[in-house]
Order: sequence, then structure tokens, then C-alpha cells
Amino acid sequence: MPNFCAAPNCTRKSTQSDLAFFRFPRDPGRCQKWVENCRRSDLEDKTPDQLNKHYRLCAKHFEDSMICRNSPYRTVLRENAVPTIFDLTSHLGNTGRRRKRIKELTEEEIRALKERKLDTAASEQENHKANSDADVQVVEIEEAEERAALTPEERENKDYLKSLFEILILMGKQNVPLESPDSEVLKGTFVPDNFQALLEYRINSGDDVLRRRFETTAVNLEYCSYKQQKQMLEICESCIREEVLREVRDAQFFSIIADDTVQLAGDEYLPVFVRFIDETNYLREEFLGFLPSEVEAEVLAVNFHTTITEKWGLNMEYCRGQAYVSSSAVSPKMKYVASQLLKRYPRAVYTLCSSCALNIWLAKSTPVAGVSVALGTLEDLHKFFKKSPVLQEELDFTITLQFLHSDERGTELKKVIRSEWVSRHDTFEIMVGLLESFVLCLDKVACDTSFKCNATVTSHAFVLSSALSDFDFIVTVVILKNALSFTRAFGKNLQGQTSDLFSAANSLTAVLHALNEVLENIEVYHEFWFEEATNLAAKLDVPVKLPGRFRRMQHANLQPDLTPETFYKEALSIPTIQHIIQGLKDIFSEQHLKALKCLSLIPSVMGQQKFSTSEDHNTDIYKCDLPNPDTLSAELHCWRVKWKHRGKDVELPSDIYESLHLPDIKFFPNVYALLKALCVLPVFKLENESYVIRRSRLKAYLEGTPAEQRSSHLALVHVNNDARHDLDLMVDTYIKLYAEKSESDVLNDKSELDVA
Repeated sequence: MPNFCAAPNCTRKSTQSDLAFFRFPRDPGRCQKWVENCRRSDLEDKTPDQLNKHYRLCAKHFEDSMICRNSPYRTVLRENAVPTIFDLTSHLGNTGRRRKRIKELTEEEIRALKERKLDTAASEQENHKANSDADVQVVEIEEAEERAALTPEERENKDYLKSLFEILILMGKQNVPLESPDSEVLKGTFVPDNFQALLEYRINSGDDVLRRRFETTAVNLEYCSYKQQKQMLEICESCIREEVLREVRDAQFFSIIADDTVQLAGDEYLPVFVRFIDETNYLREEFLGFLPSEVEAEVLAVNFHTTITEKWGLNMEYCRGQAYVSSSAVSPKMKYVASQLLKRYPRAVYTLCSSCALNIWLAKSTPVAGVSVALGTLEDLHKFFKKSPVLQEELDFTITLQFLHSDERGTELKKVIRSEWVSRHDTFEIMVGLLESFVLCLDKVACDTSFKCNATVTSHAFVLSSALSDFDFIVTVVILKNALSFTRAFGKNLQGQTSDLFSAANSLTAVLHALNEVLENIEVYHEFWFEEATNLAAKLDVPVKLPGRFRRMQHANLQPDLTPETFYKEALSIPTIQHIIQGLKDIFSEQHLKALKCLSLIPSVMGQQKFSTSEDHNTDIYKCDLPNPDTLSAELHCWRVKWKHRGKDVELPSDIYESLHLPDIKFFPNVYALLKALCVLPVFKLENESYVIRRSRLKAYLEGTPAEQRSSHLALVHVNNDARHDLDLMVDTYIKLYAEKSESDVLNDKSELDVA
């Protein structure tokens, strides 16, 4: 790891200084300025990636105004920071050997340097291997010098801490919780946790550093306290997150996405992701961590903004989108968060998240208790059949019997239920169509003695069958199916091809008009919906009645003439339609619709529109992001002409991803900037979705770890297990923050041993 400052005549090292050290930027323009100001000739031929990886400058070489000190874990530079403070003369009186050579530039050398940099691509390719070898040698020399400057005790302590960090990272990657599974033990009996067990395994496997550290320690004592583990995990999390955030800052534009709340050790947290286009123009969605959600909306909005800007160091001026997937309990809070961010950052457009179907998003946020219960039942039902092939086969057999006269439909449904059907735009239609099959199958599992299952599965099946056979559940899913049928095609387009997304932006008015007509004639529509629910209930021998919770709460004041039909109209149908209308208006603001209509820049969409679209007025929201806004109109005209008069063998790029990777896209700088800003919006779903890996890993972590054993720190390490991590940096950070505390802990442990 590069621990020496790369500035001439500077001998500071990150291991022996409290100063922050900053990597050279990857941006070629900024990196060039850093190298020129350093005046080191040996750095001129190195690429920005090589400089970023192997060289750093300490904070002494930057003006105070260029540095942001946000937290004890990290200090960051401003976006345009350039080092300007250097000592270029003190070496003149020193005739000894210098590791860093200062280049004195003449006018001829400056001219030659500019000429040489015009041909950097060819020279980089020829000397790539030589430069890489030289970089490795420099790093090895610096590491050797650093280790030589340390005392034997300091070296051994660093090696010891590095071993501990390696164990913690391994636990995070392999999803091993810190605590062992609960077991009944006698009071006072020592039971090692998973961390202790792995530590002992490494000692027994020949880790001499750990063995020497603990050879005099009793095996029934903690080798590393829980407090120290937590401190080290916080540093692991911070360092790995910083690697991700560094790329986000280099990308400039980004969007923030918060998923539905999850349980961590008894508390509710929001998983937060960041979406951006990396330097190779690949779309990525990275996991940044968790935020507590069990606070008031005003407090959550402040915490959300403070964490993103001050703790994580992102500049919200470059945020181009925000999306939140939340249940009805948290949805009003997240709506408030979105409104507060929009007040401060108008270009952070509030959009739908492409990972969540529109109808599911609308249902999750519906402020009706019965809807939340129904969604929870659907999730439970999906997990029940998913966990066992035997149960899945039994459900397939039941569906086959139900659809004997419609084999094609039955085959289609059997295929659907093996997928993530609870996340589809037609989830409630599937549920209504298969409700009878689900109940019959669950009843067989719960009551048929010929179907052999353990007691847990049998009791679970009985509970699910009872939940599905409740009229409140039946009428809820039927009304949701019908109410959301008006947004089904619209939502499907939002998750479809780019051309479908563009057409969706132009069809919103028609969708809202249809929903308003339903609301005006809700008595007629509700009558048909309720009749469908009662017919379905009759097939399952379920009595039509008011929900039990309502009857119990209104026992004394229950109106004798209140019918189930009237009750569900007022308590479910009307609030659901009103919520859908308002939800669409909130999520599809004027700014959001303009962004969607900017998809007319995509060549395939232009072709469908006969190259007659005019994008100028829709691109207003991105004028500040363009390199040459004054030439936008002329450039868009050239862009249309290019594709209108293309050769017959040239296919039109069909999405943003293809357009960004066109070989000549850089000749259209404004179009290129517009596409990059558009692409990070959470609503856009591209075909090459490598970014879903992070969501899959988080889901696997949550499903595979009991709620009480989940750790926000280990979760981030697990989800980002392929992210680069610098063990030396983690060790140095720990020493700076907790060196004195860790030494006192060791002394306390030794004193306890002496007493024993």
C-alpha cells in the first residue's frame, strides 16, 4: 500500500501522521493538473489508473478550502480540488540521495512534454507492462521502507490487526454472523462465538502472529472483545463503502434508491443504493448501507440528507433521481423525504424504481390495513411453496386438475408460480385466478394424512389456508385486481423496452382520465367488483361478512343496516382508487415526464416517430449538465440526420445502453451528456442489468440470516464482497482511531490473567 506522500521534499507517511492522504484522481484532466503541480518527472508517463492505485498526496499540499472534514473515519476533497502547496527548493542544499526527483522545466521541455502527450495512447500500449512492473517495484520499495521504520512491536501489532480484519472480511463474504446460534448453556460457561472460533482455527492452522499474541491467554477468555469487533467492523464498512463512493464521485451523476424496510437486531432500517454510470459506461447499482427508519418524517429527512452528504460525502447537486419502495407505514415518510430533497435539489427527479412493478408499488403504499395484510400473506404464500419441490409439485397437480378444460392457461400459470410472481404487474390477477388451487393444495398438506410433512409445514399450511379463506382477504385481492387493471398496461410499459417507456410517458393522461371516471362512478364499479368477490367466496364456502376486527372495534356502535358491500366500498374501493390517482400524480411530475420524453433521443424511438420529434423543450431540465448548451439544437438536428440517412445495413440502437457505447458518440457531446444523465434515473430498466447482483445478494443475506443475528456492517461486506478492500488502510485507520484504547484493553486482559 502506498503510505508515503508523493510530493517532492515531503517525507510524511500515513502510518505516522494524523493527516489525511488522498489518491490521485482518475479523471485525466484533474490528474494531469496534479502531476504538473507535483513537478515529478517520473510520474508523467504513468496513466491516471496507475497514479490512482499507487500514489497519494497528504493534506498539507491542499488549501483548507479544498478539504471537507466530515467524520472521524474519512476526510474528502472537493470535486475540483487541485494541490497547490509544494516545497520545491529545500532539496537544493541536500546533496544526499533523494527518492523523489523534482523536474526543473525549461521552455523546450514544456513544449516537448505537450507534444509527447499528444501520442499517449500508443506509448501507453507499448510501455504498459514496463510501467506496471515499475509501479510494483515502487510499492514494494515504499512498503519495505515503511516496515523498516517501524519497531518490531509495531510491525507485529499491524500484522496481528491485519489477521483480525481478514477474519472479519471472510465472515462478511461467507455470511457468517458474529454470534453463534443460541443454545442453552449453564450460567458462567464460556461459549465462543463464531469470530472466536475462526480466530482459534487460524491459530491452530499455523498463524504465528496470532499464536504469539494469544499463547499465554486462557482459551476460555475472549481473544477479541465484542467492542473491538464492532470498531473494526465499522472501519471495514467505511473503507469498502469509500471504494464504491470514489467511483460514484468520478462518475459525477447518480441517483439514490431506498428499498422497503428490513429488520436488523430488532430495529427497522432502510437499505440504500446508489445508481451511476462508471467510467466504462456500464450501469451499476451499488449498496451503500442502512439508515434507521423508526423516526418521525422530519427527522428521517434530515438524517437521510446528512448521511448522504456529510457521512458519505456525495454532492447532491449531482443527484439526478430518487426512488423509494416502501410499505404503507413508511410510505408517507419517504414521500416527505422526497419532497424535502426536491426543494433543495430540483433536478433530483422523484421517480418509480425499475426493480418494483408499478402496481406493486401502488399496492404497497396504499393506506389501508387490509391491503398490507394481504401483501404479507402473498409473500408468505410464495415462500411456502418455493422452499420445497414436493410442495411445488403438489401445487402443479392441483392447478392441472382445476384447468382440465384449459391446458394452455394451466401450463402458463404453473410456469408463472415458479417465478417471482408476487413482484409482477399482474400479481393480483394471478392470485385471484389461482386462489381456489392454493386453498385446495394447502388443505391437502394440512389435513391429508397421506401427504407426509413435518409438523412445522403442516401447521404453516393450516395458517395460510385460513388466511386465504377469509372473506376480507378475498375481497381485498379482487378489488386490487380490478382497481389496478387500469394501470396494468401502463406499468408493464414502464418495465418494457425503451420505446414502450416513451409511449407510457404520452399515455399517462389517458390513464388518469380512466381512473377519475371510475371514481365518479364508483358505486357501479364497486357493485361488479363485490359480486366477483362473493362468487369466488361461494366457490370456497367462505361466508360473506364484515371483517372481524371491524366488528370487534365497533361492537357497541355497529350500525344494523351496514352491509359488507357498503363497508368495503367506503373502506377499500374508494380509498384505493383515490390513492392510485394521487400516487400517479406524485410519481409522474412534470420533470419526470420530460425526462421520459427525452427518450426520443434514442435512435429506435426516433425511427418509430419518423424522425419528426423535437427534443429541445424536453431537455431543459438537463441544460446545466451539457458541455455546450448553446449548440444543442444544431447537434440534435445532426443527430437526427445521422440516423435518418443511415445505410440500409445499419440497425438503430434500441436503448440508452447501446447508444452510450456507439463508437462515434463522443462527436455528439451534448447528446452523450444527456444520455448519461438520463441513464441513472431509477425508472429506466436496461437489458444488460448487471446491477441487480447487489439486490440479489442483499435479499440472500436477509433470507439466510435470522433477524436478531443480522449486522449492518457484515451485510455491507457481504453484498459488496467483490469490492476492493485495502487491509493496510483498515489497519492504519484503526491504529489512528483506537490505538490507545486497544492497548489499554490488552493490558486489562493481561491483568485479569495475572489475577486468575
